[in-house]
Amino acid sequence: MQITCWGSRGSIAVSGPDYLKYGGDTTCIEIRARSGELIIVDAGTGIRRLGNQVMENNCTVYHFLFTHSHWDHLIGFPFFKPLYHSNSQIQIFRCPFPGKFIEEIVNKMMGPPHFPVRYSDLKASISYIEACPSEFQIGSITVIPISLSHPNGGCGYKFIEAGKSFVFLTDNELGHTHADGLAPSDYAILCQNADLIFHDAEYTPEEYKQSIQWGHSTYTDALDMVLAAGAKRFGLFHLNSERTDADMDRIVDHCREIIEARGAKMDCFAVGQDMTFEV
Repeated sequence: MQITCWGSRGSIAVSGPDYLKYGGDTTCIEIRARSGELIIVDAGTGIRRLGNQVMENNCTVYHFLFTHSHWDHLIGFPFFKPLYHSNSQIQIFRCPFPGKFIEEIVNKMMGPPHFPVRYSDLKASISYIEACPSEFQIGSITVIPISLSHPNGGCGYKFIEAGKSFVFLTDNELGHTHADGLAPSDYAILCQNADLIFHDAEYTPEEYKQSIQWGHSTYTDALDMVLAAGAKRFGLFHLNSERTDADMDRIVDHCREIIEARGAKMDCFAVGQDMTFEV
């Protein structure tokens, strides 16, 4: 599978000379299956640029997964250009919330006075598919939902194709177990031997003292969990909106020092927008 990050910033989009390396768009991940399916995880501001590209490539079928309903993961949805074209087929999986929760959230977001175009006026064919909590297939990719430790719940995902795995766990607080959340050791078991993991790394240990129970991890807690899982590659994700490129580089350097000191052999980096990975 091929994974492209269109946005990795947390909480709110940012811009300026201090954010050129890793970018400022909020969460949006594109996954391309070997069988041709296009999976989109979350609709942060990064989805606008993704929409521009897929329109140029004449793509018409899109499979959507959401991790949770906070604004930074939804706000870009109305700016996804395929929504305004009648040949687009949008398939939205109901993870992580049952019933019509996703429809209601999107409807409210695009309803007056919040947005000039109503949800009911979109030209694309939009369908909703029951999926969670069981694993399910999208083309050649097996998708396994993973409960997040996050206020009001949420869902991470493990994607498996041809014996390779990619785990996406943003907005996951390892320092506190929220309702339906898991212990770090349980996440490590679910992530065992993953080829690639993106995990929330919002805070430094010092910052976290003021942000406990907000639903995000320190980069050191995330690193500990991923090392325990024996993963091959670790991408720090949900980058703090105040974290400059230089700040992020220092955090990556510190992580690499820890990895070396423990005698591990794991590739570690910060995930930036427009980065592409093969798994």
